[in-house]
Amino acid sequence: MVEIVEVGPRDGLQNEKVLLPTEVKVDYITRALDAGIRRLEAVAFVHPGRVPQMADAEAVMAAVPRRPGVTYIGLVLNRRGLDRALAAGVDEVNMVVVASDEFSRRNQGTTTAAALDVWHEVAAAGIPASLTIAAAFGCPFTGAVPVDRVLGIAASALQSGPREIAIADTIGVGVPTQVRELVHGLRDLGVPLRAHFHNTRNTGYANAVAALEAGVATLDASIGGIGGCPFAPRATGNIATEDLTYLLHGMGVETGLDLPALAGTGTWIAARLGIQAPAMLGRTLD
Repeated sequence: MVEIVEVGPRDGLQNEKVLLPTEVKVDYITRALDAGIRRLEAVAFVHPGRVPQMADAEAVMAAVPRRPGVTYIGLVLNRRGLDRALAAGVDEVNMVVVASDEFSRRNQGTTTAAALDVWHEVAAAGIPASLTIAAAFGCPFTGAVPVDRVLGIAASALQSGPREIAIADTIGVGVPTQVRELVHGLRDLGVPLRAHFHNTRNTGYANAVAALEAGVATLDASIGGIGGCPFAPRATGNIATEDLTYLLHGMGVETGLDLPALAGTGTWIAARLGIQAPAMLGRTLD
């Protein structure tokens, strides 16, 4: 059994040009739950001037359906974001630390080391907290990121007891051999691992399988395959939840998700955004 964390409402919508109304975002989330998603990154508590797509985070959290067994995650980058997340009633927070200093400055206005200091503060807030190491395979400004640097960040984060550590290929440059090497290094830390892949260079699904085979039990994905990072040049969408689920089911790996419902939701959200969904499965069901 693999757990899929749905990130479309946050990492998906944050990079789309269309600003959707709150009620459409809540509908997107509700459709994901109806398809079987039980852990979902719903919002980001970030500066609305930098990421206007997330400006209504509190309104979204006030309107989402509260169902037994469903966990809503809020992304935070600093203490202000943490305070907003706690007030909005998220079940869990996810803090991002970028593996390269240059990308960290552009993404969060701080260095990697300073972001780790914030992480320790976030982790002490009394709410389940996960850490995502962004750009874990490569930086759009400085190139390849050494494995040892990512392992060092993870080891530092471990001092504050993360719920899990996620490795994110934010710009989609990684390949399966790199995934296996990094996951094997991280497994020695003894903390649950999650993986987050983008399909920028058409390696995202291969990387997801590599992570699974290396021992990762939780994968991020976005219904419709929408999204990307607004601060990474030419970053494209996440791997699609429906396409990943099709792949896993074909391999005999259970997810607990409803494939037709996922595919229909991917087509639906793309229509609201005025785009064709990067996901492929929905096109086969037209």
